[in-house]
Amino acid sequence: MSAFGVHEHSADEDLRTLFGQSSAVFATFTGPEHVVESASPAFLVAFGEDREPDFTALLDETYRSGESRTRRDVRVVLGAGPHEAFFDLTCEPRRDATGELLGVQVIGVETTQVRHAQRLTAEHRALLEQIARQAPLSEVLDGMARCIEELAPEELLVSVLLADPDGRHLRHGAAPSLPAFYNEAIDGIATGEGVGSCGTAAHRREQVIVTDIAADPFWDDFRDLAQQAGLGACWSTPILARDGGLLGTFAMYHRTARVPQDTDLALIRLFAGTAALAIERHHLDVARQAAEEQAEAAREALAEAVRAERELRADAERRADATAELAGQMRTAAAEQSGSPHPERCQLGGSTGCASPAEIKVADSWGDSAWGCAVHVEEVLIHVRSVFIASEELGGLGAYVNR
Repeated sequence: MSAFGVHEHSADEDLRTLFGQSSAVFATFTGPEHVVESASPAFLVAFGEDREPDFTALLDETYRSGESRTRRDVRVVLGAGPHEAFFDLTCEPRRDATGELLGVQVIGVETTQVRHAQRLTAEHRALLEQIARQAPLSEVLDGMARCIEELAPEELLVSVLLADPDGRHLRHGAAPSLPAFYNEAIDGIATGEGVGSCGTAAHRREQVIVTDIAADPFWDDFRDLAQQAGLGACWSTPILARDGGLLGTFAMYHRTARVPQDTDLALIRLFAGTAALAIERHHLDVARQAAEEQAEAAREALAEAVRAERELRADAERRADATAELAGQMRTAAAEQSGSPHPERCQLGGSTGCASPAEIKVADSWGDSAWGCAVHVEEVLIHVRSVFIASEELGGLGAYVNR
């Protein structure tokens, strides 16, 4: 079936599921060749007949010295590998009633889960520290994916897709072990019923477990792509914000068809929560940065407005000074004109004077008037609002040209 029910689990329950089971081992050996006399099933599964060099050396040392020996974290390769297990072992000499050494007795407890728990705790803490120091989201998600892939007892490939703001499409977030062509093909897939494991999980807002991609209808449109990438199963979990909004999806791919175990589901819940924290923190950082950029833009706009206002004020002051100067020139010209009504030269040239013929007469509302050339008359008309072209016959400019 494509979807499994999801029950609420606490973080403590998930950790107990992941690391709450340890197996004890027991075995007795006879003679210096360490022939197995009896052994618990767990010992035979873990150690088998091909003994690790460290374990053989421990048996030799105990038999030779006749004294108890203890070793921690003895490494054992399981099956064809590369999976490994670790044990804390105590070896004691076995003697008969007369005290003669018969062999060695071994008692041990598997510490693989403890080592994995320690590593998981360290990796999880490192991820939280990355989130706290605002490391790039891609860096956090990529590190998380690699961590899960290394911690998992069986090969798996992790993918994180990020939801668009409208929740209608999923974008590539992290998938360090999936082929590049596969990541490119699913980048931007729609969220919807039957759109693979991730599109469906995002649409339903619930976990979707596809145990066999080759036979599941959710993968009809992506089956060839998955086959090309060598994928046999995909378990996808929606990454949800605290308010229930869609942040993305967290998926575990397997090379072969596979049903998840309780430990797999606990690992998914643990890291889906971490991914949600990282993505929400990223969204907050992006929103804060956007607000800061808007505030900076507003500050720059205000500063520009202040600069423009200062320039306008300075220009107005310059115009006022020019107006005052021109008005003064008109008053001076009016005083001179009392003796010579129509001067030959322009009277509006200021302190430097103007040799151009006086062609046009201008006046202001205070009764002052002056004669000037066309250039200086135009300057007066622009800068002094009260000035107009004087025409005793109300004939405008033509009445005073060549007067």
